[in-house]
Amino acid sequence: MNFKFKDNKWVKRLFTLPKIVFLFFIVWLTFFSENSCKRKLEYRQQIKELKTEIAANKDSTAYYNAKTQELNTDRETLEKIAREQYGMKRTDEEVYITDIP
Repeated sequence: MNFKFKDNKWVKRLFTLPKIVFLFFIVWLTFFSENSCKRKLEYRQQIKELKTEIAANKDSTAYYNAKTQELNTDRETLEKIAREQYGMKRTDEEVYITDIP
């Protein structure tokens, strides 16, 4: 049996130039392009992480909106924060700051 690659007609029919180009194109799209399977998995993981971060930020936003609303409506809370954090005082008061724990 003396087989030669050039003499096999089935090889010529199976591996035509358009088929090889098409196969190369499919392999390139699947593994190496911007829309490859690997990148799609990475993007999905990144989307999950971002959705988790968005949920955490929504919770923080709700907390700070409630605090802002409280400061806008409750004068006593606003005065307490102004006195404690910013050292503000009324005009007829004297404030003594100590470092005693």
